[in-house]
Amino acid sequence: MSVPSITETGQYLSFKLEEESFALDISNVREVLDCTKITRVPQGPEFMLGVVNLRGGVVPVVDMRRKFGMGRTERTRNTCIIMEVELDGQVTVLGALADSVQEVMEIDPEHIEPAPRIGIRMKTGFVKGMGRRDEQFIIILDINKVFSAEELAMVNAVEEAEAV
Repeated sequence: MSVPSITETGQYLSFKLEEESFALDISNVREVLDCTKITRVPQGPEFMLGVVNLRGGVVPVVDMRRKFGMGRTERTRNTCIIMEVELDGQVTVLGALADSVQEVMEIDPEHIEPAPRIGIRMKTGFVKGMGRRDEQFIIILDINKVFSAEELAMVNAVEEAEAV
């Protein structure tokens, strides 16, 4: 059974958090960078690491592991994915820290299963589907649903305060 809203083969950027594979629709990815110096911003949400300077602009950076309750990402040669998140018609540019970026891949709709129903305690509304590749599952995120309106408002407030 495939996901009804996914009808065409899509391109996804896959990345790792711990041992788990995740993917984003490539249309949400602006670029992939080596992680640079992150300036910590006081009183931000726990998952927000701070901001980076991207060609003169201020870009908030979040730790995807922390966002998903997986602990914190170790600062080694991590990769930062610069993506665009849209909520209520407003686009926010955001950096996401991941353990590693894997590849851009195509996944056919018949290889994407609906997100599992795990119960009311675990929220899976941000999971677009479970892609299958060989014997591995890849969690395909709907990045526009990963962050709540309140979280994006906090991120935007930090971005605006740093830009002043």
